[in-house]
Amino acid sequence: MSKMKIVVLGAGYAGLRTVKGLQKKNLNADITLINKNDYHYEATQLHEVAAGTQPAKKISFDVKDVINDNKVKFIRGTVKLIDKENKQVQLKKGATVDYDYLVVALGFESESFGIKGVDEFGWPLVDIKTAEAAKEQLDKNIRNYQHSLDEKDLSIVVCGAGFTSIEYLGEITNRLPRLADSYKFPIDKIKITCIEAMPSLLPMFSSNLSDYGVGVLKQRGVNFLVGTPIKEIKADSVVYEEDGELKEVSASTIIWTTGVRGSSVIGASGFEERRGRVMVEPNLTVPGHPEIFMIGDVSAVMDEANGRPYPTTAQIALGQADQVVENMELAIQGKELKSFTFKSLGTVASLGNNEGIGHSFNKDWKGWTASVMKKGIVDKSLLQVGTPSLLMKKGRFDFWH
Repeated sequence: MSKMKIVVLGAGYAGLRTVKGLQKKNLNADITLINKNDYHYEATQLHEVAAGTQPAKKISFDVKDVINDNKVKFIRGTVKLIDKENKQVQLKKGATVDYDYLVVALGFESESFGIKGVDEFGWPLVDIKTAEAAKEQLDKNIRNYQHSLDEKDLSIVVCGAGFTSIEYLGEITNRLPRLADSYKFPIDKIKITCIEAMPSLLPMFSSNLSDYGVGVLKQRGVNFLVGTPIKEIKADSVVYEEDGELKEVSASTIIWTTGVRGSSVIGASGFEERRGRVMVEPNLTVPGHPEIFMIGDVSAVMDEANGRPYPTTAQIALGQADQVVENMELAIQGKELKSFTFKSLGTVASLGNNEGIGHSFNKDWKGWTASVMKKGIVDKSLLQVGTPSLLMKKGRFDFWH
């Protein structure tokens, strides 16, 4: 009997966790992992690289450190299209890879929402390269202030006030005093503005926690503009609407963290999708294509409790991966697949080092305790997608620093 061909696209939380699980199973299958980079990065920590508080090597590791070469073939390549009818994956350099079962975990991209100037002048945080580019842009402008004395070089605008935005603000407000000492500029000249279209901040937390988190950042000098949709990004300013009037804030560093969407490969491949996400069956397969599993940022899974899709988080992606591993084994055995169920373990956001807010164990947490929980979550994910030795090398054990 010939072996089944299982192909996994993407080595993020969902994809690498899936491969790690599949290689532990004694399946009569050839397993192939395709990823555009030869490394995995902790996407939930990109804000630290962008702010300059952690190097990229701290939040990334080689894919080969996790996969078993005797059980998994790794192909470094960028996916161009998924040919559903012929069961092939087309890569940008022309190669094709056949599959019997496909796991699509291609991750997210920045979403511009059609706003003028975003792609040209905004600095997104979607991968290692963009995070490093955002850091370099910030550092370049701060260094330049010594010569230009242009206050735009000390002005930072963060577009959006979602999770990534808030965590970036926490990191950058921790680092800026050190930069002021290094480059000898007055710290009171720094201007940090966060612009959010929604009427409230951090709605995923209780008002007690959101007020605390916003208060911490305000004390560090962040100015929040709430209920003010962004209309345009220019080379050195952001145009927003407030009370029906267009206003503008100048800045040389413009961080774009307003939203993300699933991989554009999904739409290009003809899947029925919305913002790069496919509404999957309860067992995580694509409607009409039981041989294709869609997980992570490219999938939408309905939460029956509220009739809305679950938010895309690393926690959900890891849970989906475990379900796919179980269902893949059942599929190969010709058995009925199981539905994915999810129960959140809680939500924690960092506000820089040793500060945070979170809700877990039916209780609100803030300050140092929440920051310890956040670092513990980072360490747990390293174990889930990596190995104990990687945890020792890359883990966050600076609980009192």
